[in-house]
Amino acid sequence: MTFSATQYPDVNALLHDLQRGAQNILGENFAGMYLYGSLSSGDFNPESSDIDFVIVTAVSIPARQLPLLEELHRELTAVHPHWAFHLEGSYVPLADLRRYDPEGGPYPQWHEGRFYLGKHGSDWIIQRHVMREQGLVLAGPPPESLIDPVSPDDLRRAVRGALAEWWAPMLDNPTWLQDRLYQAFGILTMCRALHTLATGTIVSKPAAAAWAKELENGRWSSAIDAALRWPHQPQPDDLPAMLDLLRYTLERAGR
Repeated sequence: MTFSATQYPDVNALLHDLQRGAQNILGENFAGMYLYGSLSSGDFNPESSDIDFVIVTAVSIPARQLPLLEELHRELTAVHPHWAFHLEGSYVPLADLRRYDPEGGPYPQWHEGRFYLGKHGSDWIIQRHVMREQGLVLAGPPPESLIDPVSPDDLRRAVRGALAEWWAPMLDNPTWLQDRLYQAFGILTMCRALHTLATGTIVSKPAAAAWAKELENGRWSSAIDAALRWPHQPQPDDLPAMLDLLRYTLERAGR
């Protein structure tokens, strides 16, 4: 089978092996596989972007199959060591995909080389929206037939929820943000959050960054430019700018 889901042959090889392996394990419970995020929006950066996927199942995955899925991802890491680390996604039953339920799950997930069961946070509202509107179908029906529309106010609420759940605690404990990679990620994420709060829409990180550079007379323009250049060119520590932008974003979210 020739897989040409993306313009990147090595990514396609990984996705082919993931789909084939998941279908072999899940059998008739396999209902579809989709890409969302930068690969579906056309903003994929091979040096820094994740490969965001969702595998949809007819019903919840039996516990006896979870070790098999974990082993599949371990095997993918051995065969595709670079791209498998950037693979990020979850396995979701059809009924749970249609609309966000904070009490739903836990769901099998793969993130940064770890397989685990976890719930979806408020950001899953945003991911579902992106998948519905821009999702790339590798197998299964069109995503808009599986996911209810997400309103602009739902997106704003999702951003506020993600900021409260994940980002606000970093003001008191910014250990995670000591890493320059996560500073760049955080700055661009704040740009997207601010754009969504203002417009009720989701755009790519580069588009949100261009918009956010004009805020407050360009207060964070240099920090945003540096984040966009990651990992190229010198990348000095920029934690103060990241925390300043985070405080501003939280203030805007509270209005």
